Amino acid sequence: MTKRHLVSVAASALIVGSFATSAAAEDLTLCWAAWDPANALIELSKDFEAQSGHKMKFEFVPWTSFADRMLNELNSKGQLCDLMIGDSQWIGGGAENGHYVKLNDFFDANGITMDDFIPATVTGYAEWPKGTPNYYALPAFGDVVGWTYRKDWFENPEIQAAFKEKHGRDLGVPATLEELRDIAQFFQGREIDGKTVYGAAIYTERGSEGITMGATNALYNYGFLYENPEKPYDLAGFVNSPEAAKGLELYKEIYDTATPPGASNWYMSENIDAYKSGQVAMQMNFAFIWPGVEADANVGGGKSGYFPNPAGPAGQFAQLGGQGISVVAYSTKQDAALDYIKWFAQPEVQSKWWALGGYSALKAVVEDPGFAASQPYAQTFLDSMAIVKDFWAEPAYADLLLAMQNRLHNYVVAGDGTAQEALDGLVEDWTEVFEDEGKL
Repeated sequence: MTKRHLVSVAASALIVGSFATSAAAEDLTLCWAAWDPANALIELSKDFEAQSGHKMKFEFVPWTSFADRMLNELNSKGQLCDLMIGDSQWIGGGAENGHYVKLNDFFDANGITMDDFIPATVTGYAEWPKGTPNYYALPAFGDVVGWTYRKDWFENPEIQAAFKEKHGRDLGVPATLEELRDIAQFFQGREIDGKTVYGAAIYTERGSEGITMGATNALYNYGFLYENPEKPYDLAGFVNSPEAAKGLELYKEIYDTATPPGASNWYMSENIDAYKSGQVAMQMNFAFIWPGVEADANVGGGKSGYFPNPAGPAGQFAQLGGQGISVVAYSTKQDAALDYIKWFAQPEVQSKWWALGGYSALKAVVEDPGFAASQPYAQTFLDSMAIVKDFWAEPAYADLLLAMQNRLHNYVVAGDGTAQEALDGLVEDWTEVFEDEGKL
């Protein structure tokens, strides 16, 4: 039996007895991405159906088309979704465009406080403007970019000896991005168990958000900032600092020297496939994949380990993923949707969410004394969530993201120009966006 926090029969009964619906039974549709955590949410939501009388329907869309599909739904004021687990970057547009119901009064009336959630998830998933107590979502799924590695390869005596001979240090979890690069290059083209393997699977996908979600893990740690901390939307010298350019150069070096052939448009699923099939020693990916790694016949069962994104000269940071759950303003079933929010916020439900494979952002779950030992990756999740940064959550996020995708992919994958030129061009692109928004 798993060591995760399981809800006892008695606790489940308590939830049933204490949960009171405020609305007549309705059919609710929850919209999210199509991935493993969504399947866990279907299972979890069976308890809500039994307790409330509401019936849950689900609209799950693949990540590659999730943003286009759901943002079109919101912008057209469609009524398909009563609840939406929207990406963290959508919170600004959801609030300013009136797509999401503001939840402050509801939280106050039902004893729900954002002080009970991991602070980074409140900032990332729930509040707009950032740094203000205005909430348009409840933190639903904590996620962050981290690393998976072939622990069995790292612990192989012959491989360890070869690495020490080459680098003069022991092979182990990298403390810095430079060490990660060295390890990835060491494994590149090496033969293990009669098979040629490669160093690392990293994000390079161009069409949606992939290369941005990857390269930022190097950029942040070399000094990249989205704007002047003292002056909003002041970009020059922060987005394109010489130090940030060095971080982008490192990311390209890893791509050029330590990734599998043909890895020019990879994101979550391609990295998972490469890792599970034994092609790579390490993979960059969001934490949501870790339960699947542990359960995999090829790489699970102690063969894999996990570590947070390593540090750089400017510190240690990791790209935030994850989402909050919001009530869609165009829903005609808002009372029933709010019932779901109230139910989902309960500690017992959040504990079961973790047990089923969801990543709870509730402090009562992640700060439980047994949490860190509950899964092999639980401590890495905690360590990673403590160092997160996120992409812009501005209403114009899509235009900002498109510009960064193009600039990064053109440099890292296509080899156009220099890192400094790529970031200089990004400043020009973003400045134009903010001028069009009337913010400059």
